[in-house]
Amino acid sequence: MMKKSIPYCLFLLVSFWLFSCEKADEYSSAPRENFEALWKIMDEHYCFFEYKDVDWNDVYARYSVQVTDTMKQDQLFKLLGEMLNELKDGHTNLISSFDVSRYWKWYEDYPANFSEDIQENYLGTDYMIAGGMKYKKLSKDVGYIYYGSFSNAIGETNLDYILMYFKDCKAIILDVRDNGGGSLTYSDRIAARFLDNKITTGYILHKTGTGHNDFSRPYELTLIPSERVRWLRPVVVLTNRHCFSATNDFVNKMKMMPHTTILGDRTGGGSGFPFSSELPNGWSVRFSASPMLNAAMEHTEFGIDPDVKVNMLTEDMQRGKDTLIEAALQLIERMNIKI
Repeated sequence: MMKKSIPYCLFLLVSFWLFSCEKADEYSSAPRENFEALWKIMDEHYCFFEYKDVDWNDVYARYSVQVTDTMKQDQLFKLLGEMLNELKDGHTNLISSFDVSRYWKWYEDYPANFSEDIQENYLGTDYMIAGGMKYKKLSKDVGYIYYGSFSNAIGETNLDYILMYFKDCKAIILDVRDNGGGSLTYSDRIAARFLDNKITTGYILHKTGTGHNDFSRPYELTLIPSERVRWLRPVVVLTNRHCFSATNDFVNKMKMMPHTTILGDRTGGGSGFPFSSELPNGWSVRFSASPMLNAAMEHTEFGIDPDVKVNMLTEDMQRGKDTLIEAALQLIERMNIKI
């Protein structure tokens, strides 16, 4: 069972009501009014201005002069989306009835380090599926789990069956590559299965005013061991740059586990807890409103480095081999684990 501190839970409830239900008072399609509204929402509520060294007033000056009363809606949308991209934030989107702006530079300049076609060479067609997790034994000693999205509900009973299936294995490879995130509930639920003692996994802060640095004191986030089936043997977690948001959070937690090795590429980050607001024309904006820090009170917004850095090799891919899975298998073999 997963637990969080009471202040954190109360904060999430209050903040969700304050931000996600915030709507414009009166409808207006005027470009200037919507530009001003968006800039102000971000100015008062966005949480990473200082950390990312973004001069939001300078952004205003550069984009304000481009707004005209005769702009079409698609032109305004493009301009506002470009303004939001100045924040370099994968959690920040402008959402209309015809498009969604998004910032993808956080992963575009990184190698993919994952191929579904090559993964099939390991999974085959006889793998099992439970709660969005694909799993099978790669050998009598090594289990393999692939979890492609933290939006896929994973239940406690699912996890019981999966871990019991690997009871005779020496180690597990837990692959979260290309997992773009989802629910933090599942991040905690899964991580708690690899934990022996209660730990502090990080901290969250929330805005207390409209100033860029108006934050509350850090609220501690804790994780306690599951009371159900747990795995306290070696685990190798495979990561790539597409590990974002809740997956970034999961890797942060797993990096603290005594029997876990993170192998692969730096994660994509995305540590700001997102909320939404509405513009006068009905468009909505989603943005990072509350920074989440690791246990050392460090930001992970730009990603988490692996313990062992491994990239997919062209020669391996040409032979249908996954360099990261092979490296994980070699690492487990060198551990000389006894059950």
